[in-house]
This record gives sequence, C-alpha cells and structure tokens, in this order.
Amino acid sequence: MNLGVLVSFEGIEGSGKTTQAELLYHDLKTKGVPVVLFRDPGSTEVGERIRAILLDPKVKISPWCELFLYLAARSELVRSAIIPSLKEKKVVILDRFCDSTFAYQAFGRGLPSRRVSVINKIATRAIKPNLTILVDIEPTKGLKRITHPHDRIEAEDRAYHQKVREGYLRLARRARKRIKVLDGDKPKEELHLEVKGFVYPLLREKGYRL
Repeated sequence: MNLGVLVSFEGIEGSGKTTQAELLYHDLKTKGVPVVLFRDPGSTEVGERIRAILLDPKVKISPWCELFLYLAARSELVRSAIIPSLKEKKVVILDRFCDSTFAYQAFGRGLPSRRVSVINKIATRAIKPNLTILVDIEPTKGLKRITHPHDRIEAEDRAYHQKVREGYLRLARRARKRIKVLDGDKPKEELHLEVKGFVYPLLREKGYRL
C-alpha cells in the first residue's frame, strides 16, 4: 500500500450524502483506521471563504465564474489536504469532489463538458476517487428535507436540480466500476450498511485492517 484511499460521496441537495460520509468517517475512526473527512468546497481557509461566496443567495455568479471558484477551492484542497493525507496512507473521505463539477456545472449549467474536464483535471492534479458513492433521490424529495433557508444552489428551480440528478446518473452509467448508486429514500442506517458493503472490501484489498 503506497498511498491512501480516496472515497467520495456525491448526490443532489438533500440526498443524505453528507450524513453517509460522516457515518463512514466515525465508523472507520472507531475501528482505528487512519481517516480524514473533507468537504468540497471547503476544509481549508481559502476553500471556506470561497464556499461562503458560492452559497450566498444574495450573490449573482455567472456559470463560468462559478466553475472557476469551485475549482479554485478544490485546487487548494487537493494541494494542502488531500495529497498530504494520501501520502500518509490515510483513508480520505470527501463530501463532494470532481463529479459534482460535471453534474452541476456541465449538465446543470450547460457548460461544455470537454472544457470542464480539462480544467477540472488541472485543479485535481488528475486525482480520482478509488470509489464514489452516489446517493440518488428525486429532487423534490431531497429539497423537502432541507429545513434551513436555502442557499444559492438549493434555491435553484426544480428543472436545474433535475438536470443535475440526470447528470449524476449519466456519470454513474459511464463509470459503473467506480460509482455505486444508492437509493436515497432508504433509512440512513440501511444506507450505511450498503456503504460499508462497498468500502470495506476496497480497504481490505488495499491492506487496511478492519
């Protein structure tokens, strides 16, 4: 085992992906596995400041500007947190990563996928998750779960969120080996068991003791 393992969680707003990422983090930590949890955008000083701008419902941002802000935050996260953690052979759990950019900015905003792919590859230094858990749910159901005032992204209309969901599912069909789709309608405890069913074999294969 030369490097750590990267596991990302993806899904539309209210899907429950953050809950599943946190449950996995606490589960692995309890078992003594070296693990860290980051959110994208965020988890660095620069990333958190950019996140605040991106999610501010009072701020109007063009699609290209939005893309570059997300990738700027991601670039810093990769440089200062993800790469060092992987070199320390840690399990890195990410609440969103590169797939979000394709779902939200390419499919959702309509930006050209090839250009998004090239720029995203630069920002991530071509790092890809070993495994991605996509928690899928119908947009209306997901948005109804959100109890706080909607941020800039959550406040988008249903048509936008539907495009994002369809984008995620299209990505999952293209990368069946890496992206595992879970039913976000299921109870969180049941989903957590399914997550472990995918993650544990990967970690054992990479040499981690569980």
